[in-house]
Amino acid sequence: MTDDESEIRDLITRWTEAVHRGDLPAVLADHADDIVMFDVPPPHDGVRGIGAYRETWPPFFDWQAQGAVFELVSLDVTAGGDAAFAHALLRCGTPEELTAHPESRLRLTVGLRRESGRWVVAHEHHSFADTSAAEPAP
Repeated sequence: MTDDESEIRDLITRWTEAVHRGDLPAVLADHADDIVMFDVPPPHDGVRGIGAYRETWPPFFDWQAQGAVFELVSLDVTAGGDAAFAHALLRCGTPEELTAHPESRLRLTVGLRRESGRWVVAHEHHSFADTSAAEPAP
């Protein structure tokens, strides 16, 4: 593992822990001002800019405060020069949701760039697999 890959692994691990704690300043700490995020809930065309990104977190923290889990399961990082990407799987859900669907994972893809000598998240994408076709018809 390269130093850059190790730095990025640490950055994403810190971010995941900050999300779990509901620590907004730490969630935002390593994100670019012009961040673009595509998330599970709308808007469908994503959010752009650190201010819009910041606004997405309070509703998630409110939901998470009801006992939801947000924990890193796996993480892969590729870094080169001034750009890098990572993809991860996370357990994200209430205890009831995870009991009913223990295989469910939040998929995370992150694009990073080196800015002023440090790695920052420039792109973030969260998704869940569409399991509606696998569910029995009523």
